[in-house]
Parts: sequence; C-alpha cells; structure tokens
Amino acid sequence: MTQLEKARKGIILEEMKACAVEENVEPEFIRQGMVDGNIVICRNVNHTAIKPLAIGLGLRTKVNANIGTSKDNNDLIAELEKLKIAIAAGADAVMDLSTGGDLAQIRKAVMEQSTVAIGTVPIYQAAVKVLDGKKAISEMTTDDLFAVIEENGRAGVDFITVHCGVNRLSVAAVETQGRVLGIVSRGGSMTANWMHCNHRENPLYEEYDRLLEIAHRYDMVLSLGDGLRPGAIDDATDQGQLLELIILGQLAARARTAGVQVMIEGPGHVPITEVEANIQLQKKICQGAPFYV
Repeated sequence: MTQLEKARKGIILEEMKACAVEENVEPEFIRQGMVDGNIVICRNVNHTAIKPLAIGLGLRTKVNANIGTSKDNNDLIAELEKLKIAIAAGADAVMDLSTGGDLAQIRKAVMEQSTVAIGTVPIYQAAVKVLDGKKAISEMTTDDLFAVIEENGRAGVDFITVHCGVNRLSVAAVETQGRVLGIVSRGGSMTANWMHCNHRENPLYEEYDRLLEIAHRYDMVLSLGDGLRPGAIDDATDQGQLLELIILGQLAARARTAGVQVMIEGPGHVPITEVEANIQLQKKICQGAPFYV
C-alpha cells in the first residue's frame, strides 16, 4: 500500500510523524490532509535516506531548486556543487533537469548525495536516449517513455513531472485561439510535436493507468505538469491553459482513486492582477491539490 492508501485506513505513519514535527502540526493533520488530497508526502519507497517532505495546505511553503546538465555543459562535479549549494541555502527539494551526458549516472550521483527530495522530468531522459540512438524525438515509442519512468521510480525519484494534460483537445485550443509565444514548456512542446508527427494522442494521457501503476509501485508523487502554461502575460488564462487545467483536475481525481499522490503545476506567466484568480481556479478545479507554482 502507498502512504495515501494507509492514510485512508487511519494509519499514522512514521513519515507523517516526522513531517508533523517539521511543520509543528499534529500527525493527524498530515494524515487527514493526505486523505483530503490537499497534502502530499514526497518520499519514494527506494529513497529512505532522506527526510520525508510534506507539501500542501496549512504547511509552510516549500522551495524547489533546479539543477541539471545540458548538451554543451555536462560537468557532474558542477551539478553536485549546485546541489550542495541549493541544500545549504535551504531548498526543500531539488529537480535534476539534466539533458546532457549520462543522465542515469548523473541522477544516481545526485540522489546519493542529496538529503532532500529529488524530482525529474522523465521525458527529457527519454528524448536524450532517442537522440543518442541517432533518431528524432518524434521516433520515441510509448514503451521508450514508460521504460524511463519505470527507471526513475526504481532509482528512487520522489516526484516526477509528467505532461499528461497536453492532449489533442488542449493543444487544439492553443492553436485555434493563437498565442504570442505558443507552447513554451520544453516537455509540453516535445509532447505536442510528437503527437503532431505521429498523428496520435499523448501516451501519458492515453495510457494514464499505466503511469499510475508505476507511480503506485514506488509511491512516487505525480507532479502534473503545466505543458501549456503561458509564456507571455498576453497569453495568460487562455483556452489552452484552462482546458489543460480542467484535464489535470480530472487526472488528479483518477490518481487519488488509484492511491497515488498528486500535485499540480502552474500557472505560468500571468499578470499580477490574475495571480489570485489563477490560484482559486486551480484549487477549485483540482479539488485543493497542492500547487507547484
């Protein structure tokens, strides 16, 4: 059973107790928040060396730091130094967004030296593997993508960003309404281009149950990515962004039913006058899920 499934049975886990001490709340507050879907605890079953991290309603705001190599700069020592600095500065979680070098080796080293929760974006690694094989990203197969997600779970990654809400309907909404900057999310643009080239639905949406099975196996938190987030304030709160959010709300409910914890990413670039409205929309549509801003 996952932590969420145990919480539903009324079980107070050691992870809940540890998070309660950190947050100065009662363990029951954490447990009930998990049951309600407005609190998640990030800790993969294979990553027990770190302290569990609780995120959500009634808890202090968490700060995530991004590190990662690129094709032009893939110095592992530099990434580990970034990790060290981020943790020393008080980061609660770190995402390894590497796209250059041996991504599995980089992730392994980061996880071995991290004392905080680690997140990844599996489609990056899947794309790099395809490119290393002298193929186009559009030639990536569904099995290629899910194999990397499985690998990340087995390696102990605590949360993964997956762009499940980028589907035919939401992409069509962006294209129909038009945007100043189009799709600015790297994972979102990869997914939309793959769909266009293959004349197929997004595998992460079409085979969402397969994703849930992997996340359940390792008790990974799903961070449902904002692949259609606006990259310019002129594009804020448009049809594509809102349709993706509605889809993510539906997928969040399915994840909870499957015993998988979930948080939602967003909203992207919005005018300051629309920040509050965007947060209220997310909370309403996604039933109070933690918001990864």
